[in-house]
Amino acid sequence: MSHSSDNQSSLALRHVSMTIQTGEKVGIVGRTGAGKSSLIQTLFRMGTLVGGQIVIDNIDIASIGLDDLRRRISIIPQDPILFTGTMRSNLDPFNDYSDAEIWCALEQVQLKTLVADGMPNGLHSMVSEGGSNLSVGQKQLVCLARAILKMSKILVIDEATANVDNATDELIQRAIREKFKHCTVLTVAHRLRTVIDSDRILVLGNGAVLEFDTPSDLLSNSTSHFTSLVEQAGDAEAAYLRTLANKKSTKDKHDFEEEEETIQDTKETDRLLT
Repeated sequence: MSHSSDNQSSLALRHVSMTIQTGEKVGIVGRTGAGKSSLIQTLFRMGTLVGGQIVIDNIDIASIGLDDLRRRISIIPQDPILFTGTMRSNLDPFNDYSDAEIWCALEQVQLKTLVADGMPNGLHSMVSEGGSNLSVGQKQLVCLARAILKMSKILVIDEATANVDNATDELIQRAIREKFKHCTVLTVAHRLRTVIDSDRILVLGNGAVLEFDTPSDLLSNSTSHFTSLVEQAGDAEAAYLRTLANKKSTKDKHDFEEEEETIQDTKETDRLLT
């Protein structure tokens, strides 16, 4: 598909074609202007789809009502979306969840103590416009708690950790790994540590797909665009990123072998029982 962000003749995305598996974790990287934000916009039907289609679970998203589509996909943006109202209404604007469920989500992102003890009225404490009475990291964690409550099949993380410290970044990444195991997660990131343990890395450039493969396979090619991005991080950081990519590859291989062994054991048990 191709996509225009401004309804003009210039294309932000050009002939992009890919298949992402259910539950896959995909990191999206590229230089400024590569098309990362435009790719996310297409999922929410923003801008103009010039050609092609986007299909989720065999359904063309153009056939889904816009409000329904956007409620089915969770997003944690770089600039957290919070509004004037109670903490509860910011977490659950449609009043879909119980207080117990909301407290559980807050606990999972380590905000329960802040809301329960650090705010005067707990869930009914007021959040200022834009969340100005919260830190940048706290606002991102509120958005993450909102996503945990919603538990959509697709979670989009758009540069969400660009302005937070490493500790908050790690907290967010850990929560995503634990709470969204079975969700498809698309992570746009400038900080390569954020996406190095993804199942696959999508490298965009000038609105086109340059590469789409596992981190370890991309790094095994010294001329790949992803290798170039990693090397620009500096020798020490590049070495660390390669270590993380190798750990991910080893873990995936181990998990695959365990799954294959389980399948074979099940087949053998079935054979003996028949």
